[in-house]
Amino acid sequence: MAFVSTTEAGVRGVKLPGSRPPAAPVSTKPTGVLAAAVEEIRAYFDGQLRSFTLPVDWSRVDGFRRQVLSALYEGVRFGTLISYGDLGARAGDPNAAREVGETMAANPYPIVVPCHRVVASDGLGGFGGGLDMKRWLLAHEGVLPPMLDFGS
Repeated sequence: MAFVSTTEAGVRGVKLPGSRPPAAPVSTKPTGVLAAAVEEIRAYFDGQLRSFTLPVDWSRVDGFRRQVLSALYEGVRFGTLISYGDLGARAGDPNAAREVGETMAANPYPIVVPCHRVVASDGLGGFGGGLDMKRWLLAHEGVLPPMLDFGS
């Protein structure tokens, strides 16, 4: 289960499955931005949503990191991939592949700001939720073939 937090400005954070749940219980009937976020994230995982329309509360990032995450959110669509270097170029620095990678590793908005779509020039690269989850997300978006489970 993914956990999402919001402010009036937009999505403030997303915790991926396997993360520790929030310390404070969440209301059972979300409203406002939170309700929209829950609805869109569920629709994404159910295969009914290809593009998030949620506002993002960018207050957790600034400078070049914000430029990178904004370029990713606004310009890398469902079912597409971009390299760390190409994303750096879109954000204004074509030589910033390493900083882009660090930004992806610290992305407070995974899934909504789709860092799983950013790959290394020689392979998948990393992902905060683990490579199995990155592969699943990319298969979910039709970029990779579905993973086979051969059981034990």
